[in-house]
Amino acid sequence: MLTLNLKDIKPADVQNYLQHAIAPRPICFASTIDKAGQVNLSPFSFFYLFSSNPPVVIFSPARRVRDNTTKHTLQNVLEVPEVVINMVDYDMVQQTSLASCEFAKGTNEFIKAGFTEEKATLVSPPMVKESKVKLECKVLEVKPLGTEGGAGNLVICEVLCMHIDESILDADPSTTAQGLPKIDQTKLHLVARLGGDWYAKIDGTNLFKVAKPNTQLGIGIDALPESIRKSTILTGNNLGQLANVHEMPFVDPAFYDDRLKNIIQYYSINPDEMDKELHRYAKELLDAGKESEAWQVLLADY
Repeated sequence: MLTLNLKDIKPADVQNYLQHAIAPRPICFASTIDKAGQVNLSPFSFFYLFSSNPPVVIFSPARRVRDNTTKHTLQNVLEVPEVVINMVDYDMVQQTSLASCEFAKGTNEFIKAGFTEEKATLVSPPMVKESKVKLECKVLEVKPLGTEGGAGNLVICEVLCMHIDESILDADPSTTAQGLPKIDQTKLHLVARLGGDWYAKIDGTNLFKVAKPNTQLGIGIDALPESIRKSTILTGNNLGQLANVHEMPFVDPAFYDDRLKNIIQYYSINPDEMDKELHRYAKELLDAGKESEAWQVLLADY
């Protein structure tokens, strides 16, 4: 394993390693305005949600590594502490990248990148009409993290208002606690930044679900039977799925599976091979999200 003491490495290399390793990162496409009314639009991938009550997001326009200068976005929020964060989906990623060019102060990136200005309801900076989710924010604080090139500046924002395109709302009748429609994650094709020129596209081809831990405590991997815990076939992910039950399952007499029956019959004279075959089958079921069936297959060996 390569071990790096970051204090011994040049800032540009530190940035490269961190941006490749800490990824994917959502993109904050920030529209800001200065005291003279000049609009700026720029993307930042040092960005995330940190609180829902109050609703707080933070992004960081870092000082440039090469010459230690600051970005127009930072200068603007220090003058006018408001920002609209426009979420970036795949349909607008190339234009968003174009807006990241270091145009001269006073250049309107809306025009340069071909985006449409849309008046916000509570803040001064305009919204990007083409974005499917817009967050109108007031800036609570700007916290510098250093004075050298590469140092971040945490722009701590309270989200005042959200605008959500109806095309990404869930068609399912299930709603929030207040009866509001939910966002369908499969319809919002967000893009995210990685290292170098790499981006990630989030859509139905790469989304998957992981069941949240039970409201009751899971038994934990340490409580699994030893033969399961030390399986050479089941992965750590598989063990995590099996251990996320609040009590050890029991054999269900009503459970019937042709493949399970065939495994038991064929390998009955060779218990070690039967164990392996049961674990292989259980792994297939776990990888398909069928935890209950996988447990029944594994319990057939007890």
